[in-house]
Amino acid sequence: MDGVKLIIRKLSALLTLKDKKFLLFLFILTIFLSVIETVGISAIMPFISIASNPDLIDNGYYKRAYDLFGFHEKNNFVLAFGLSLICFYLFRALFNILYSYILNRFSYGSYHQFAYKLFQGYIGLPYKEFVQRNTATLTKTIINEANNLTTIIQNVLMLLSESFTVLFLYIILFFVNWKMTLVLSLILSVKVILLTKTLSKIIRLQGEKRATLQEKFYRIIGETFGNFKMIKLIGNEKIIFNAFTEASQGFSKANIINTTVAAIPRNVLETIGFSTLIAVVMYILYIYNNAAFVIPLISMYALALYRMLPAVNRMITSYNAILFLHTSLDIVHSDLMYDLESEGEDNIDFDEHIELNNINFSYDGKHNVLNNVNLVIKKGEKIAFTGESGSGKSTLVDIIIGIYKPCSGSIKIGNKELTVNNVKSWRSKVGYIPQSIYLFDGTVAENVAFGHEFNSEKIKKALQQANIYEFLMKKDGVDTRVGEGGIQLSGGQKQRIGIARALYADPEILVLDEATSALDNETESLIMDAIYEASADKTLIIIAHRLSTIEKCDRKIVL
Repeated sequence: MDGVKLIIRKLSALLTLKDKKFLLFLFILTIFLSVIETVGISAIMPFISIASNPDLIDNGYYKRAYDLFGFHEKNNFVLAFGLSLICFYLFRALFNILYSYILNRFSYGSYHQFAYKLFQGYIGLPYKEFVQRNTATLTKTIINEANNLTTIIQNVLMLLSESFTVLFLYIILFFVNWKMTLVLSLILSVKVILLTKTLSKIIRLQGEKRATLQEKFYRIIGETFGNFKMIKLIGNEKIIFNAFTEASQGFSKANIINTTVAAIPRNVLETIGFSTLIAVVMYILYIYNNAAFVIPLISMYALALYRMLPAVNRMITSYNAILFLHTSLDIVHSDLMYDLESEGEDNIDFDEHIELNNINFSYDGKHNVLNNVNLVIKKGEKIAFTGESGSGKSTLVDIIIGIYKPCSGSIKIGNKELTVNNVKSWRSKVGYIPQSIYLFDGTVAENVAFGHEFNSEKIKKALQQANIYEFLMKKDGVDTRVGEGGIQLSGGQKQRIGIARALYADPEILVLDEATSALDNETESLIMDAIYEASADKTLIIIAHRLSTIEKCDRKIVL
């Protein structure tokens, strides 16, 4: 029970006030549905009783109803009772459909809420935190774990709904014949407890395996597709296939065991429940030697068990499904409860200079990558950072453009300090060209405008500044498709589209992070000429190893 309480507590933390109000509405509908189900079952016994023996109408509640509605013939009363039951069951069916729709709308509608919050949270992660996460795991959480969480919610609601139905039917049966009801209750309760205790451990364990193996699944696929060319060259497909098979078969096995074990309670409960009912009928016949005596009673119990046993089975199935998917709740709860640093919308202007004062930075909190860095970069200046690999060039530039936050020290833009309240405004002034340009499978225009509003004129201007527009006009123009990762373009062409992307928003600062290191000298020279020309009125920050890349810079800083 502690596990169930923890699950409910975590779900409560994830749901909004609006969700909780809607859950209260569903809870009321659930009670009403249980009352309808109970009435539907309990009304059968009196109908069968008066249909088989109309003389019963002369006494008790039947007589009161007969006189109240002004009946004169018993057959007419029985027919009216039957017609009323038919109308009631039509209403019951329609209400069940409506309830199912509302229930599914809430549970599956919650998927968007969870998926969006997760996606929003991952985008809001500090860059330092994001690079420590595996993107395959993040993707799995958004797509699979968020969806599994909605299934958990659906099963929690199903558990509540069926619990009320069983409770109300049990109360009715208890008043019909408390001795027989207690016998059935004792037998079924012992079996339910034994089933949940023995099977739930297996299902919980398989649920944990499912989450682990599915994560491995995603990683193998991501790593394989991301290194497709290397795999073709190395020819190590067998190793990858073996790893994929291990994850795939393990994932399938966990689901097979869960599905098989989940089917056991239904078979056991139905066998025991109806066997006990038949035994009771045989006992009553043996004692009273009169079948007519037990027909109404047994009809009532048969119908009640016909509804109760599937309800109890669904309760156990829902409980086991919650246990099987509980890891999804843990994962989503952990990621959504992550304490994100809030970034404000304050504006900051770049009119004079960037000033770094005693900047210190560490990735692990123990070993500093940068120590007491002091630097001033004037607006419009062309500045280069050089030095050995691992000297902290990229880290320092990432701090300057607001991607990393220094562990200590301060950054001033003119006379205004850079803080979490204005860092978004500062980043928007930066055009960034990395060493490896990532292009998604779309058109050149879509890749250039990525993250900004689409503007055809601005796209054309940016491509012209990057000296690639004329080349594109020989193909399909700005609608030329680049392929996933830009596979249909050469390295130089990808780099030029990367430059156009950086220039599209007309940034005040242009940053090249070893953007030409993978290119040949001739291509690099052409691209650098384009960059210097495009950044004539901008502040240019370059990270590079080659002297030819930075020969036109105003200053060179060695780390």
